Amino acid sequence: MLLLLIFIISNALGSSAISLNLTMEAFLDGPAIWLSNGVNAEDWGDVAFGERESSGAGDEIGDRDVHDHVCDAAAGVCVHERGKPRREVPQEEAGDEKYKWEALKEDLELGTSAFPMVLVQIPMFNEKEVYKLSIGAACGLTWPRDRIIIQVLDDSTDPIVKAMVELECKAWVSKGMNIKYEVRSNRKGYKAGALKEGMEHSYAHQCDFVAIFDSDFQPESDFLMRTIPFLVNNPKIALVQARWEFVNFGECLMTRIQKMSLDYHFKVEQEAGSSTFCLLWFQWDCWCMENMAIDEAGGWKDRTTVEDMDLAVRASLKGWKFLYVGDLKVKSELPSNFKAYRHQQHRWTCGAANLFRKMALDIVRAKDVSIWKKLYVLYSFFFVRKIVSHVVTFFLYCVVIPTSVVVPEVSIPIWVVVHIPTTISLLNAIRNASSIHLMPLWILFENVMSMHRMKATMIGLLEAKSVNEWVVTEKLGDAPKAKPENQILEKPPTRFKERLNFLELEFGVFLLLCASYNVVFGLNYYFIYIYLQAFAFFVMGLGLVGRHTSNS
Repeated sequence: MLLLLIFIISNALGSSAISLNLTMEAFLDGPAIWLSNGVNAEDWGDVAFGERESSGAGDEIGDRDVHDHVCDAAAGVCVHERGKPRREVPQEEAGDEKYKWEALKEDLELGTSAFPMVLVQIPMFNEKEVYKLSIGAACGLTWPRDRIIIQVLDDSTDPIVKAMVELECKAWVSKGMNIKYEVRSNRKGYKAGALKEGMEHSYAHQCDFVAIFDSDFQPESDFLMRTIPFLVNNPKIALVQARWEFVNFGECLMTRIQKMSLDYHFKVEQEAGSSTFCLLWFQWDCWCMENMAIDEAGGWKDRTTVEDMDLAVRASLKGWKFLYVGDLKVKSELPSNFKAYRHQQHRWTCGAANLFRKMALDIVRAKDVSIWKKLYVLYSFFFVRKIVSHVVTFFLYCVVIPTSVVVPEVSIPIWVVVHIPTTISLLNAIRNASSIHLMPLWILFENVMSMHRMKATMIGLLEAKSVNEWVVTEKLGDAPKAKPENQILEKPPTRFKERLNFLELEFGVFLLLCASYNVVFGLNYYFIYIYLQAFAFFVMGLGLVGRHTSNS
């Protein structure tokens, strides 16, 4: 069993190393992501109406007349029948891996019709702290007002919150924005259900592209001006995804640790996947997608709690490709309450494992992708990253190593105990040099969370009772920054007994006993690590991490 675990770890580490090598090769010339034809995403920053001239190696059609280009774009994007490609793709281009970007500009004859119609969806649920921020950010996007529809999908159960959101929408309508306020009689399917129903409205059928902003995400004003032109010019790309910029990462130690993990995820995993046009981890953040790709993939489905990943996998199996742009940022919020973070991680981990269970045969039977793409999705994307990594991390560092100190016959090689954890830490430190002093705490925190992720993985694979459990992550917005006199409606601090997490406390006792046994009878110094890990379990079991107040 131990040899099998070591073998799996080696494979998992090898997968990470491959991703890192791909990233370092692809982005050796600078920190920003480079498109496959050499267009640096940093050059997109000055895009505005009529301000950017077509130039440089990346603008492959830069010598063409701007008017001709806009007419081509308008003809291909705005005058297409639903369900058909926005323009014919020449045979020689179908196998070409070069992609281009050129700004859309208003034309004297076509006017704003040179710009495609865009539907911006904002799903919400009792978001009293952030609804103004998200709606305001969507309404502040740079795009012709007659070519954009803001759709607020409000599933709120609190009538006061619902009234405030509706009032905010009416306020923006009075300013000339095209906002649709949509509510449902039930929450069937949660976000997937809301998004699916939102796409059924007649005005949604008229839109060429869909941008989705979660309720706590605030995109840059030029988000659409930087993403949609790329989708227009490259029919094989279905989606452009931005990078999270955390607005509250310094709020507490727990948010700083989360940032360390997510920075590595975006900088290494997402950029490596994008540079090779592999499947990205499709998350609830700020992204823009081809409407036709959503239809072709079968639309939104509520069969798991990771409906975003579900849609991405189905679109990928239809031959669509995704692009991650590292320098395109969107402000977002990290969970600052430990129990909220646990619920979030359960939803993401359990949903991914359950999706693997539901889609494994579909992936094998897919006809529009190569066998290598199938192997990548099955083995690397799902099996290693979404299942093995959680199971191995927990059993090796929290079960096998502690238990080995009471079984003298078991000897674990030093490279398993020291070399692998050190290597993994160094890989994460690449993106978090300023937080390298927190690496030991990051390791201990992630080992504790591996217990919950392993449990969620098993629930997803076995489709146990809580497989579709959905607890909305509480958003605080600017509440923590507010003055004390403006917080009179807040609930008092959470009571101590409500912060207790008995599973962590029970496991902390187990580790404490193992470490003590090692001190008395052991022949090695594993007790140093085991004591530290036990301490981490006790700290998190007592709820001494994150914020302890609620604003809901």
